[in-house]
Amino acid sequence: MTELTKYLAATFCVASLSFNTMNATDNFNYTVDNFADIEVLRYKVPGFEDLSLNQKRLIYYLTEAALNGRDIYWDQNGKYNLQLRGMLEDAYTSFSGDKNTPEYKAFEKYLKQVWFGNGIHHHYSTDKFIPEFTREYLEILIPAEKRPDNFNELCEVIFNPKVMAKRVNQAAGDDLVATSAVNFYEGLTQKEVEDFYAQRKDTTDLTPVSHGLNTRLVKRNGIIEEQVYKVGGLYSPAIEKIVANLEKASEYAENDAQKKIIEALIKYYRTGDLHDFDTYSILWTDDTASQVDFINGFIESYGDPLGMTGSWESIVNFKNQEASHRTELLSDNAQWFEDRSPVDPRFRKPVVKGVSAKVITAAILAGDSYPSTPIGINLPNADWIRAAHGSKSVTIENITQAYDAASHGNGFNEEFVIDEPTRKLLDDYLFITDNLHTDLHECLGHGSGRLLPGVDPDAMKAHGSTLEETRADLFALYYLADPKLIELGLLDNPEAYKAEYYKYILNGLMTQLVRIEPGKDIEEAHMRNRQLIAAWAFEHGKKDNVIEIVEVNGKHFIKINDYEKLRGLFGELLAEIQRIKSEGDYDAGAALVEQYAVKVDPEIHKEVLDRYSRLTIAPYRGFVNPVYSPVYNENGEISNVTISYTEDYPTQMLRYSRDYSPLTK
Repeated sequence: MTELTKYLAATFCVASLSFNTMNATDNFNYTVDNFADIEVLRYKVPGFEDLSLNQKRLIYYLTEAALNGRDIYWDQNGKYNLQLRGMLEDAYTSFSGDKNTPEYKAFEKYLKQVWFGNGIHHHYSTDKFIPEFTREYLEILIPAEKRPDNFNELCEVIFNPKVMAKRVNQAAGDDLVATSAVNFYEGLTQKEVEDFYAQRKDTTDLTPVSHGLNTRLVKRNGIIEEQVYKVGGLYSPAIEKIVANLEKASEYAENDAQKKIIEALIKYYRTGDLHDFDTYSILWTDDTASQVDFINGFIESYGDPLGMTGSWESIVNFKNQEASHRTELLSDNAQWFEDRSPVDPRFRKPVVKGVSAKVITAAILAGDSYPSTPIGINLPNADWIRAAHGSKSVTIENITQAYDAASHGNGFNEEFVIDEPTRKLLDDYLFITDNLHTDLHECLGHGSGRLLPGVDPDAMKAHGSTLEETRADLFALYYLADPKLIELGLLDNPEAYKAEYYKYILNGLMTQLVRIEPGKDIEEAHMRNRQLIAAWAFEHGKKDNVIEIVEVNGKHFIKINDYEKLRGLFGELLAEIQRIKSEGDYDAGAALVEQYAVKVDPEIHKEVLDRYSRLTIAPYRGFVNPVYSPVYNENGEISNVTISYTEDYPTQMLRYSRDYSPLTK
């Protein structure tokens, strides 16, 4: 089950927020680039200079391990991506003609989109990018002597909209494997994949491995082969580089527990055995003492239409000691929240184990977490590990801070929020309640509830990600309004939760639609989750007029008339979603998704797009990373690691392709 929270939509709609720890005179240049529907930002890494030398060395080698996995993710996203990237970058760097023509500007925009998407498909919608230049112009950029042998085939991939049209297809009724361009399967149908892994599952095993997490399935001559991601297997050149840097990182581990974690991950990369991955995951979960931490591997399965194979990713980070007080309070009270959850007691955990939580500062983003990144993480994903050992939950606050700082004065609230009192509510409380929502979602929501004995963790099939994110969001929304948060000192106003409730319903019913093309359904799991909750609450609150869509001067606005009853609706839906997951009731889960989460009101959609187009706001945001540079002494030892924030977007992308491309060298 995938549980990495990609909450970009939860932050892109925020304007003019306030946060009492932000420096109003901050002159840091957050915005790096703008193109298409993308704004590229940079983020600060506060506190890095205060780390010890060994912690800096540890972070440096962990970041090197992270960056060397980049090619893996590109190839997972599509089998032509690495070759296309090389061809397009060669054209970009070698072309000496006029770079001010509309055709060249269109080519440059396309390349920037491909960089951001880690391939030729949009990172969020997963639709293929449509170039605004012609094949004839590409032939000018790439002379005949520089064209690869399969140039015609690559042009077909770029310019034919019907070829590899969707990286991840979630349309009901389609063969999701055959119609998805993601490079996890070759020559198989959806049924063949599902049958292959169904035969491998042992429903009596209390510690089941996540079959398919680190493999690619290929069918040749009627025989299905499972290609394992490991040293000596698929992606070996990149994994060898990752392992080499992990070995160097282990020399600077903060303690024995952390050293064992790194060694366990290295062993897994060498064997490809998912039992070794579970061993690593347990060790990682149990380590709450280390200040520096990281994820690295094939983890989240949003990129797989069947929700099985993990996309490669890495985040290197260190604990924000002061801000972590917030999440530690929630973690310390996890049993209190679980015992009072509005779900059937049969589905609650009698004993909540090991829910550790902290606020972190991201040091590097890589793979599936770059350039678009989550703001919260809750891992591991295996239900049996979570039940027996608990989980680790983090909120990445230097990322949310960068989003916030870049959003001031963008006009969004004035355009879409119904009135000045509601805008003031958002100004005063949305930053903290948004962060608390993420904390609750990650710290407690994903770790709450339990499956009944014998229920398959993958029973929700292609709807699993949507329903799991729905469950965690509802848990967070329900408790955000609980007086317990006032008692714990996490909020100072019992009305503060209303800021997040308003933003969530506005986003779910209206504003997230800026990410959908006219006439298309919602397919991305997090967007489906948000619309499911908002649309269900709107529909089931009609008799009490809980939520209205009102028209003011020809524009539609969300109006919430009864926040207390809205909380009750969130609790009611949470109880049903938890029942569905606990009992493995696929039919009921699929019915909820298909009724509330997929279809778009075309009139509201058009209006939102029209109103949004008048604002200078990109619907999607991502980041460039800082640059870490080791300083060596006369003995060849690292004596310091410096950090720089000056690298621009194309420079970083080209440097990464030059220095971190083990699969293309």
